[in-house]
Amino acid sequence: MNRVTAPWVRTRLRAAPGAAVALAVLVALTACLAAAFPRALDRYTDAGLRQAVERTPVDESSILVTAGPDLDGGLAHTEESVRPERLTELYRSTLDTVERPLVIDAKRSSYGVRTTETLPSPDEWLPRPDGLPAEMLLAAPHGLADHTRLSSGRLPEVPGGETSVETTEVQAAVTEETARTLHVEVGSVIHVSAHQNLTVRVTGIVTPEDADSPYWSVDPLLRAPSLRRVPGPMGASNPSYWVGGLLLAPEAAPAVLGATSTVRYWHLTPSPDALHSRDLDGLASAVASLESGPGLERLHATINPLTDVTTGLDAAFTAYEELRGDIGPLVVVAASGAGTVAAVVLLMAGGLAGERRRAELALLRARGASVRGMVGRLLAETAVVAVPAGALGFGAALLALPGARLLPALWAAAAVTAVATLALPLRAAAAHHAVRLHDGRRDVASARASRRRTVAELTVVVLALGAVEMLRRRGATEGAGDLVAMAPVLVGVIAALVLVRLYPLPLRGLARPAGRLRGAVGPLALARAGRTSASAVLPLLALLTAFTVAAFGGSVLNGVADARDRAALLSVGADARVEAEAALPAGLTGRLGQVPGVREVTEVGIDYQAEIQNGRQSLPLTTVDPAGYAALAGRTGLGAFPAGELGRPDGAEGGTESGSEDAVRPALASPAVAERLGSGTFRVRLADGTLATLRIVLVRDRTPAVNGEDFLVVDRAGLPAAATRPNVALLTGGDLDAGAVHRAADDAGTVHLRSEERGTYVDSPLQSGGERIYTAAVAAAAGYAALALLLSLASAAPERAALLARLRTMGLTRAQGRRLLVLESLPQALPAALGGILTGWAAVRLLSPGVDLTTLAVPASTSPAGRAELSADPWSLAVPAVAVLVLAVGVAAVQAWWSGRRGAVAELRAGDAR
Repeated sequence: MNRVTAPWVRTRLRAAPGAAVALAVLVALTACLAAAFPRALDRYTDAGLRQAVERTPVDESSILVTAGPDLDGGLAHTEESVRPERLTELYRSTLDTVERPLVIDAKRSSYGVRTTETLPSPDEWLPRPDGLPAEMLLAAPHGLADHTRLSSGRLPEVPGGETSVETTEVQAAVTEETARTLHVEVGSVIHVSAHQNLTVRVTGIVTPEDADSPYWSVDPLLRAPSLRRVPGPMGASNPSYWVGGLLLAPEAAPAVLGATSTVRYWHLTPSPDALHSRDLDGLASAVASLESGPGLERLHATINPLTDVTTGLDAAFTAYEELRGDIGPLVVVAASGAGTVAAVVLLMAGGLAGERRRAELALLRARGASVRGMVGRLLAETAVVAVPAGALGFGAALLALPGARLLPALWAAAAVTAVATLALPLRAAAAHHAVRLHDGRRDVASARASRRRTVAELTVVVLALGAVEMLRRRGATEGAGDLVAMAPVLVGVIAALVLVRLYPLPLRGLARPAGRLRGAVGPLALARAGRTSASAVLPLLALLTAFTVAAFGGSVLNGVADARDRAALLSVGADARVEAEAALPAGLTGRLGQVPGVREVTEVGIDYQAEIQNGRQSLPLTTVDPAGYAALAGRTGLGAFPAGELGRPDGAEGGTESGSEDAVRPALASPAVAERLGSGTFRVRLADGTLATLRIVLVRDRTPAVNGEDFLVVDRAGLPAAATRPNVALLTGGDLDAGAVHRAADDAGTVHLRSEERGTYVDSPLQSGGERIYTAAVAAAAGYAALALLLSLASAAPERAALLARLRTMGLTRAQGRRLLVLESLPQALPAALGGILTGWAAVRLLSPGVDLTTLAVPASTSPAGRAELSADPWSLAVPAVAVLVLAVGVAAVQAWWSGRRGAVAELRAGDAR
């Protein structure tokens, strides 16, 4: 056979342009999604790392290198060690010491000299709140002109260009805030008392370009003064004094040496753009090297042996790594499921093309074409379409998601293109390896599965069981392995293999009894549905895998939403909460009740420091109306209880009144309080100083009014009104208008809404990015599953159309034809839908012990609602099943209608490929 030539490719593409366009669209879309996944992963993980560093306090998110002046080489050497030239040289050496991938942002970094302690000023014109003199911190930072705007005067200089330890007068600048607070003006002279008194003349007032930048975080006093108090006993009225900062010229640093002890500093700020999640191990290693490793040894050799390095980056990296380790495996599970369904669809597309061209390829083989030559022609034919389409999808992903790595996306798009290109040639090579004169019937399966197929299926079953057991034992952690990430997919694979083997058996059993029924449609549909072949494995694999991914992903999203709702409910206590420091004003409850969406308003009084056990303990005491509060607890699910249990004082003993201190009142308590106080009576001092005798009769883990482990709830009836005035209003309802609630409260107290509280739980790009990827994975799996079903039905469309045409020549009506195709599709679609529901439910039940959604749901690893567990979501199980049935029946009905329009003659023309 001759080598592959262009005319063959052109001829084939012109003969079937629709198939070529469909393949190109499928490859472009799949390549785009495949390339978008690693880029989206990079973007949100990098954003999460940068946010973790940004949220670290400024003085901890940088690296501070400090060292005293060199004292072992004489006075001149000591002065030289703090001059600008030497500091700049050491700054560059320090930058070279920082190991990659940690990159320092030179524009946001700083270095200089400052005093280690503040120095008092005898000038009485400086503010003295309690008669104590103000104190000053002296600093000579480099780059002051680049980080400030001159408001008045000029920047400090050094007359003559050089100072020494004997210099007694220097120039300085102050910030606007320092000047305003300490009454400093241009030309002011500040005297500083030290070992050698210094006179500082203020030459300029500056405004920081970015007051929150790391440049000003070396010491907050450089930016703004601080009012400090003299240390003394707690609660005593200790005198206060002002402390401010003076910004000297870098050349004036030697003059500070004679005043007091000084320190050289190099404040290194990492570049945010260079922080990448993939480099986390390298970043942590670089920081560790500077803190206590080879980097610190080089600094000791370069600067001096007493050089110290402090930073909070290591803690930020550790916290981020824990969060990523909890969320990452869940994302991989979603991606692996969607990827599996997409791969199955690509294989089905190649299989459909091979089936449509079965006669053509068999004829080529019969006329002497070699397998290699045939595969080469098909490879060239598909590559011409798939490679440009894959490149187009890859380019679309790059444009849609900029700022991420190129290589992982390229590999993903290349893998999709390779699968799409090789699917048809490999399928043809397997089907036409041997030259056949007659193919025989294609709609029946062999009586016994081959040994290879049995071994392959058993291998998959063993792998799936191992992955499920590993996930149950170890959980979905970062070290659980790639096999665990494929566990939901493997569960779907097992179900597909089992279903393909089992579902034809009952259909074949029903075919014989159905033959006794009147009419030929039912028996014929059952007979055709019972004839299955190995080609049905891929559609079922795609459907059941998509079912599993949808059930698992939907359950994850539902579990995350439930965990956030529960945590917000525990924090607020209801759908909204209005809490005042004193009693709620009159009429507030009525105004809140008129807000749209509010159904009930429950007033409670909370004393957070109620004393028990003669003042030895204090805990929150809530006074309530038992009927309304019990209804609230029941509606919210937070410690429901019968209202009558709190409304029956046990004070009948001795004829005491229910309002007396001796009347024993029933109380509801938390388990911790009940364990401490026991089942006996105890006294509680109320807010007005009166006492009440209580006995715990109910124990609940939660209660709406108080979010915590310690609480007591008691009936307010009979207690003094001054001690039980409500200071909290709890609102329940649906779709509360936040603005209307705030307006109704009218600053009477602090307003907390459950919806607003819920929104605060998504505070990391890792969480929001993980949710978006899960949603996209479920949507992609559903779309590809629908496409797989359509491809499966399309592969049998010509044969079904020919069958209907033949049957219409025998008297079959169009209505009977529609019923035939619908009934034929139901025995395959219905088991697939039911099997998908069962598979999805089983996957969630099997894998839920190893999946913890807490980190994905709330910012902290310890959720106020406890562990967020994975549970099956009914909608995620039911919606895909119904969609499969509707799609299968709808396609069958449309196919029957379209075949009826064409007519039997057009379908039975001699020579057509069926």
